[in-house]
Amino acid sequence: MKPRLQSLSLSVLGGVVGILFFLPLLWVLTNSLRPGSETFAHLTLSWRTFFELKPTLHNYSALLSSDVGRATLNSILVSAATVVIGLAVCASAAFGLAAFEYRGRGLVFGIVVLSFLVPFDAIAIPLSTMFRDWQLTNTFTGLVLPGIGNGMAIFLLRQFFLGIPAELVEAGRLDGLGWFGVFRWIYLPLSRPALIGAGLMLFLFQWQSYVWPLLIGTDAKHILGPVALSNLQGQNFADYGLVFAGAVVLTVIPLMVIAGFQRYFVQSVASSGLK
Repeated sequence: MKPRLQSLSLSVLGGVVGILFFLPLLWVLTNSLRPGSETFAHLTLSWRTFFELKPTLHNYSALLSSDVGRATLNSILVSAATVVIGLAVCASAAFGLAAFEYRGRGLVFGIVVLSFLVPFDAIAIPLSTMFRDWQLTNTFTGLVLPGIGNGMAIFLLRQFFLGIPAELVEAGRLDGLGWFGVFRWIYLPLSRPALIGAGLMLFLFQWQSYVWPLLIGTDAKHILGPVALSNLQGQNFADYGLVFAGAVVLTVIPLMVIAGFQRYFVQSVASSGLK
């Protein structure tokens, strides 16, 4: 009886915590379907705050004609480019750290680990000064470059690569494969979960970046979603219906991506943790 009671208590506690986390998201979604003038009309919090509304899609239609619409497309483009180029860079670096023995390999790996222990925002300002000197401000190249060498993605892939049997590599070498062939035909096909997990890391890093796009993408053609969303809130006025609609769009897109690839991500992290 005691284990059942304990299990029931944990289930109830988990449900309560889940509801507490979900309520702010529900409040944002509900207010995105209201005119901005009604955002605070139902405070203090009650059931009317969440369920008493006449839903309208006006905020979403207005969002398409605002800077947030274009900025969201820019975010999708920049994030996709970061994933494609970043996977090529990170997988190559991880292969070099996993497949070869050479002096200083441990030092290089230590630098990779250190790179993701230091918050990127801590180096964003000096790095942006370098990018200005290189004429990379207000370019998609400048927005993409910092995200392609992600230390956490390299670490994840390297740990996964270490679990690939050496016998497969030796057999490939005996069949005449060069090291690029070993990488292309042995390592990559066996590492799909890790590649998807690393791709999700690269995508989320780029999608939720705020400080770097704020420093580098300052014109209307290169502004990204989080920056455009913050620009909707002026000093003296903010259309909160529009702000909440933008927040919903910028939240739903990564949630869809994560939901689609979640099992691969969990598998990649679990497999890498065993190495």
